Amino acid sequence: MNMLKDVIEIAIGAGKKVLEVYDKVYTIHEKEDMSPLTVADQIAHEHIQVELSKLNSMPLLSEEGAKIPFTERKDWSSFWLIDPLDGTKEFIKKNGEFTINIALIKRGTPVLGVIYAPVLDTLYYAEKDKGAYKLSHAGSSLGRRTEKITTSPTGEKKVVISRSHLSEATQDYINDLQLQEGNLEFVSIGSSLKFCMIAEGCAHYYPRLDPTMEWDTAAGQIIVEEANGKVIVYDTGNPLVYNKECLTNPSFLCSM
Repeated sequence: MNMLKDVIEIAIGAGKKVLEVYDKVYTIHEKEDMSPLTVADQIAHEHIQVELSKLNSMPLLSEEGAKIPFTERKDWSSFWLIDPLDGTKEFIKKNGEFTINIALIKRGTPVLGVIYAPVLDTLYYAEKDKGAYKLSHAGSSLGRRTEKITTSPTGEKKVVISRSHLSEATQDYINDLQLQEGNLEFVSIGSSLKFCMIAEGCAHYYPRLDPTMEWDTAAGQIIVEEANGKVIVYDTGNPLVYNKECLTNPSFLCSM
């Protein structure tokens, strides 16, 4: 638990640094995959990298870090997998729907995960076999409130979808789901907050049949799983696995 507490504080610290530039004018760069990159991504990456290195010597794989070849990664039994700013498009839009994601991977499986939404000042965390939790007012040492969360939604079934990414394949799946389930309510939200909505029972389904990367899902997966939900490969029904030669995830379904 001590390491988890440290990771929680590291995520909050990264979030505070991101908020320092949130309302400032900054240059938006374009990465090789055409996705945006801001100074906030880089600031958060540097903070997390430095602080995690103080905890232990485990290797780190980050969306904004150096590309590490599989020939080196394949021998990792444990490593940190981070997305320093998940939802850069939402950060640029200033809608508050971006997160700091930190996960610990052991033998291809996430065993610890933290997702912090700085604007909402809400943090979600989980550790293998210890449940999933929501921390409100996370940035305040006095006003923090912790509650255990679980995938126990009631009422009309809700589907949470990406605010910035919705492929034709995902739309087809949703159409089929609607035929099976009848009336569905749809909620659009950015970043890993979609996993968090499933984990705390605010939505039933999160289908993602378009590409994501391992750092997009690892923290969310362990949080959902510890809240008694599942994140499974669309074609096989098996859980997502990590540190593959290709870091792109297959299509997946996240649900209660």
